Amino acid sequence: MRKEDKQIVIDSITEQLGQNANFYLTDISNLNAEATSRLRRLCYSRDIKLVVAKNTLLRKAMENSGKEMTEMYGVLKGATSIMFSESGNAPAKLIKEFRKTSNRPVLKGAYIEESTYVGDNLLDFLITIKSKNELIADLVALLQSPAKNVVGALQSGGHKLSGILKTLSDKPE
Repeated sequence: MRKEDKQIVIDSITEQLGQNANFYLTDISNLNAEATSRLRRLCYSRDIKLVVAKNTLLRKAMENSGKEMTEMYGVLKGATSIMFSESGNAPAKLIKEFRKTSNRPVLKGAYIEESTYVGDNLLDFLITIKSKNELIADLVALLQSPAKNVVGALQSGGHKLSGILKTLSDKPE
């Protein structure tokens, strides 16, 4: 590969790293053509972009991205593919589902919302991780809960009070 071509690849990956807050590094080697095609279709259907890259070019792109990813450099050995996603846990769910029929892809590491996770043993944890928007929604729901309880209590109390008054007014003297 010529130096100019390498720089184009590095720039492309750097741009994708900058645009995506979440990506997973995986090993999909030893998958046959049919399984690889099935994995790519599954990624496409879930809005996950799957890119295969050389480790040296990927490392240079990581260095150029401006993000702190030094912990990820250690996993850049062997065949590496990158899964880019809007959601932090979508690739983990996809990997878990795909492994029901194959022993690949193997999770090397993940970069989710400025946090680094290294190792295949963290796959189950990454499935349960919530995105920033999901956490905000949970927080808003928690903040609304006491107000909803007060309004509900006031409304139910009003119904009880009106019921008591109606019963008393209907009662013969």
